[in-house]
Amino acid sequence: MPPYSTTRWANHCDLAQLLGPGEFADMFGCTATPPPDWEPVFTLGGRQMIWARSSVSDHSGDGTGVVELGADDVSEMRELVAQTRPGPFWPRTHELGCYLGIRENDRLVAMAGERLRPPGWAEISAVCTAPEARGRGHAARVVTALVARITARGERPFLHVAEKNTGAIALYERLGFQTRKHVTFRGFRTP
Repeated sequence: MPPYSTTRWANHCDLAQLLGPGEFADMFGCTATPPPDWEPVFTLGGRQMIWARSSVSDHSGDGTGVVELGADDVSEMRELVAQTRPGPFWPRTHELGCYLGIRENDRLVAMAGERLRPPGWAEISAVCTAPEARGRGHAARVVTALVARITARGERPFLHVAEKNTGAIALYERLGFQTRKHVTFRGFRTP
């Protein structure tokens, strides 16, 4: 059997048509091989981690400084993402769920939010802290605040992290996440 079945080609053609020419296709966790005319952009080892506790421990200090982010904050959010590179974050990503941030001197220095929402679950995504603001517990505060919101809705949090990001993995484990499985992040550019 050839490496591409008719169905696989049709699915890739549909995706290419939906995205348009020269656009980025995130094939994260997908074992299907895209057509040969799709340009490989990256391959990165990672892991999927799931919330493993029955309650939320308070890692948020007194809770001050955690703010909800929205459409008016997108340029700052994208600037922080460009600086820290936590993964894909497009101009409308904030519309997928609640995004929380921390500001210092009126500047967004940390954030995290919700992205994928399979039934019963909510993915925590775009966890990032500006380099000059690291080591102050900001990531723990925004992730814990999101975990509290997600679990209050009766959903279970999960997230994805690059395997080489050992500091983030250690933080997530301290907060109550455990590795569910190892994954491969793959990105391609459509023809």
